[in-house]
Amino acid sequence: MRGERPSWFRLLLPALLALALARPAAAVIKYRVSFEHPERHNFQVTVSVPAGNKDIVAAMPAWNALYQIRDFAYRVRSMAVLETNGSESHPQVPGELDKQRWLLCHCASLKNRPRAITFQYSVEWDDPGPFDSQINEHHSFLNLAEVLMYVPDRRSEPVEIQFDNVPADWKVIAELGAGPTPNSFVAPDYDALVDAPVEAGRFDEFDFDSAGVHFRVAVDSRGYNRTRLEDYLQRITGYETRLMGGAPFKEYTFLLHIGSFPEAGEGGMEHADSTAISAGSVEELMNLCAHEFFHAWNVKRIRPQALEPVDYTKEQYVRVLWFAEGVTSTYAAYTLERVGLWSKSQFYADLASQVTDLESRPARRWQSVEDSSLDAWLEKYPEYNAPSRSISYYDKGQILGVMLDLAIRDATDNRKSLDDVMRLMDDEYAKAGKFYNGDDAIRAAVEKVASANFEDFFGRYVAGVDEIPYDKFLSSAGLELKPGASAYSIIETPHPTERQRRILDGLLQGTTNP
Repeated sequence: MRGERPSWFRLLLPALLALALARPAAAVIKYRVSFEHPERHNFQVTVSVPAGNKDIVAAMPAWNALYQIRDFAYRVRSMAVLETNGSESHPQVPGELDKQRWLLCHCASLKNRPRAITFQYSVEWDDPGPFDSQINEHHSFLNLAEVLMYVPDRRSEPVEIQFDNVPADWKVIAELGAGPTPNSFVAPDYDALVDAPVEAGRFDEFDFDSAGVHFRVAVDSRGYNRTRLEDYLQRITGYETRLMGGAPFKEYTFLLHIGSFPEAGEGGMEHADSTAISAGSVEELMNLCAHEFFHAWNVKRIRPQALEPVDYTKEQYVRVLWFAEGVTSTYAAYTLERVGLWSKSQFYADLASQVTDLESRPARRWQSVEDSSLDAWLEKYPEYNAPSRSISYYDKGQILGVMLDLAIRDATDNRKSLDDVMRLMDDEYAKAGKFYNGDDAIRAAVEKVASANFEDFFGRYVAGVDEIPYDKFLSSAGLELKPGASAYSIIETPHPTERQRRILDGLLQGTTNP
């Protein structure tokens, strides 16, 4: 986890840096990725691993970016171990241990151990969008865990990546430390490396500063309004950073694909200090940017223990995606309304659309939002997504975020809100370098902020399948849910009380002072 460091760490930082700089080059695991012949849609990868007294095994992650086992190893081609001096004259075929792992060296049994083991392979990718990787004549985009193998028992060692054969008119960008040569980057370990997607191509690029953070924006587009995009991003990032009391990073990068990319679809993927997003237009991008940027706090740093440490080999089951994803959608909608990019009518319509979707799914009567989170690994199967089979933790989570916020405001006469819960969890977990243990931790934070018991709320609507009494929560802010012929709508009551007006104003305006 990369967050705020304690004061003693800052005092020791110069000495730690000196030790890192003194580390011999051989201690770094080095990757080289070639963009030669991009029309073939193959990344040519060379990896050099410093040898030791243990056997060296290479593994390809089974999942990344989506809660789906996708077995990236099936894309691997031409796996070979080179001679230890790097010569390609006598490449050796590694021993395959299972579908994800290869034995590269029986180093433990060698009398004259090599300084490093170098192996090569190619991996085929031409899938557009933020959840996949792609290389073609137009550009390249990499989710690195889908391209780079790792040594399972050495994930904590420092790494370096060099991009070779980059076309002369292409640029390469990633939110990583600069490496020793052009188009190279460094990271403290494999996990940090693969949590930074890479864009390469003829992209447009601009930057700006907001709320004490430097932002870089790379745009691969078939036409967009830069002035409008920068305005939207400045408003979104400025508000969410102030809301959370500051950012846990000095720099953040947006990798944006905007335009007519029907094959990619629309979506975004969060990373610790960056995000990758595909959308049809700048306007369609707004909600995605507000959602993905808030993930820099909620899920990347305010992080459930069930997702740590990352296990690239199998499913990691978590019950709180309703909070990690759904409540992040709550804050995306709050942000857009609070900074003036949505009207309050648009905010109401968006919330009502989530209610319409949830109420149209009979599965809501038997699948809780916790179970929906656990079953996220089934979403790759079309049958699972049928209304009679499942609900969305995004939709119900966003609804529960607003209902929870209204319940806190009602219990405290609008003195406290969900904003305070988010900041409390940021303080108690993210800034303390800790992870939270499921719904119990969320409920504890809510009860601490509200000074009230929320056992009924979490038992009935989070762990349980009771119907959400929308009007019970909405009425505290002078709002009503109205059924229609095909969809619900949310309206303001004609004669709200002063208390209802105060709570509604708090909901729509937020509290940005921690």
